[in-house]
Amino acid sequence: MPSVRRVSHEFLERQGLTTVFGNPGSNELPFLAELPENFRYVLGLHEGAVVGMADGFAQATGRPVLVNLHAASGSGNAMGALTNAVASRTPLVVVAGQQVRSAIGPEANLANVDAPALMKPLVGWAAEPACAGDVPRALAQAVFEARLQRRPTYLSVPYDDWAAEADDNSLAVLSRDVRRASVPDTGQSRRLAGQVAAAQRPALVLGGDIDAAGLFDDAVRLAERLGCPVWAAPSQFRLPFPNRHPLFRGVLPAGIAPVSAAFEGHDLVLVLGAPVFRYHEYLPGRYLPEGTRLVQVTEDASAAARAPMGEALVADPGAVIDLLLKSLGGPGAPAGPYAPVPEPHTAEGPALHPEQVFAALRDELPGDTAYVVESTSTNAAWWRQMDLRRPGSYYFPAAGGLGFGLPGAVGVAMAQPDRPVVGVIGDGSANYGITALWTAAQHRVPLTVVLLRNGTYGALRWFGGLLGVPDAPGLDIPGLDFTRIAEGYGVRARHVGGAEELRAALAETQDHPRLLQVDTALTTPS
Repeated sequence: MPSVRRVSHEFLERQGLTTVFGNPGSNELPFLAELPENFRYVLGLHEGAVVGMADGFAQATGRPVLVNLHAASGSGNAMGALTNAVASRTPLVVVAGQQVRSAIGPEANLANVDAPALMKPLVGWAAEPACAGDVPRALAQAVFEARLQRRPTYLSVPYDDWAAEADDNSLAVLSRDVRRASVPDTGQSRRLAGQVAAAQRPALVLGGDIDAAGLFDDAVRLAERLGCPVWAAPSQFRLPFPNRHPLFRGVLPAGIAPVSAAFEGHDLVLVLGAPVFRYHEYLPGRYLPEGTRLVQVTEDASAAARAPMGEALVADPGAVIDLLLKSLGGPGAPAGPYAPVPEPHTAEGPALHPEQVFAALRDELPGDTAYVVESTSTNAAWWRQMDLRRPGSYYFPAAGGLGFGLPGAVGVAMAQPDRPVVGVIGDGSANYGITALWTAAQHRVPLTVVLLRNGTYGALRWFGGLLGVPDAPGLDIPGLDFTRIAEGYGVRARHVGGAEELRAALAETQDHPRLLQVDTALTTPS
């Protein structure tokens, strides 16, 4: 009989999980032994960067991705980055090593007595097989749970299990496949279609799941058929709709009162592929205006259950969009011209206004460029200047913490080598995932990183004003030169001094990673 390791490798190969992002320790080496030649191991120098790269890769491909981490210590290092994968509903399959079975109870070094408990507050499913023979089945469950829930899963495997002999039943996982199809039944379809058709002033709210599921263009067709305003859900991590489309009203503010104010005058709000809602700033008020009904359609049963108001239908948003397009009938009204882009603001002194940087990106780079953005203080400037009309054009940290941007950009670029990818990264954010530059250099990833350097945590300064804390310490980060840091990791880098120099640099083609450092004036997120 083959070993547990061989059966597991073959299962992963059949499921298409042949790219492995990892940072191994001693407990993980037995799993990596005899790795098939068609597997690709992508080494990251810190577990946070490993998970961030895998997160970007999985979001860009739309498929589960395998992550290999070390026991409790490596898994713990990855948890901050894992919060982003949870919030963006990224299907990561995290496999971590564990001490040999006989050493777990005595708590030998690198043992984790209750390994699943470490990750259970975050992941959708976590386990440690009860015996070596159950490893292939448990690994299959980790993959299928990640795919079905679209949420990370975690499997801890004692390292002596991999060399154990598999039994006949273990081979059954090789032919398994598990899929989901959530289509509303006839009664649900009629009710939803009737609610939408009867609405006098409907509004659409689209979540990141729309872009993640490849429904970007379908959402445009639905909005134009309805002729209604469209918002992106608060705390948006993907762009589900062209941001300069005449029906687009922007990203909803992340507070209860301003969201309610945005819906004033609408009798029906249809929320597709988003939780209701991921508020941030505490701005209390009524959830909905008087006379406004809300209907949420999501595949995420947990999001449907925890929503504080409205109706919810747990179903595939794509199936619902298709249903509504068929039931509404007739072509939609012409969309009209897209909103023009205003002249970018300029800054006093040598630093560029962020709008000047974003205008250069918009003008000099191809229209299908994918942007991974983690520069939170420049959010308002970003949306004022950019014109994004294609699916998969925008990725943003979903959990609100820093560290996804730079590794995520590397992962997106690895997943889509034929598409231009740019990381727009603030100097505060870059430090959290800076080691991803080494991986980009080693794999010669054709990624452009535009590093916005303003010497401070700009978003925190803005929050200090909101919270009445103008004198908080620890907000300035002077003296950082990312060109020298990047070159140390093997990435070509230069400091760009002005708008025309930036435009010229962006126009250059390259087949390797590069970093362009730009000094920018301090702005606020809104």
